[in-house]
Amino acid sequence: MEYVTKFAEGFMKLFQTGATTFIGWMTSIVPLVLMLMVAMNTLVAFLGEERVTTIAKASSKNVLTRYLILPFVSAFMLGNPMSFTMARFLPEYYKPSYYAAQAQFCHTSNGVFPHINPGELFVWMGIAQGIQKLGLNSMELAVRYLLVGLIMNFIGGWVTDFTTAFVCKQQGITLSKNVTEVATEQ
Repeated sequence: MEYVTKFAEGFMKLFQTGATTFIGWMTSIVPLVLMLMVAMNTLVAFLGEERVTTIAKASSKNVLTRYLILPFVSAFMLGNPMSFTMARFLPEYYKPSYYAAQAQFCHTSNGVFPHINPGELFVWMGIAQGIQKLGLNSMELAVRYLLVGLIMNFIGGWVTDFTTAFVCKQQGITLSKNVTEVATEQ
């Protein structure tokens, strides 16, 4: 009976811990993401979805702007996870590749721009602490990490284009390489 009781207590503890984590999210990350979504949608409404779509259309035509500049600007301006929402303005074909580049960039920029991914700042701070103990400059490492990250994230996005083409061919589907025009209000 003691084992059954301990199992039941442990089982309930699992859900109590989950509930505590959930409430923690409801008072930290959820309102933050909600406010960032409101800010982005406000900015899009202010600029006009047609203009934002035009910018996305222009950036989707060039591999450098699509996987180097757009992810950098999105991460810098919106942070993680809101930077991923910029993919909504890209053609379907390029969305997997944008996500690949963006997901990596949110990590490789943390040393120079900690606001981009504050949830994982502890990883960078642990590395920086070790570098500082060695008597080295952690900002040099942060800048190098950022630059190598930009290049590798670009390559990751570009390689994902080839992967997307392979999967599309294998599955017999065609993804659009054109941005869908926004319906104008009348």
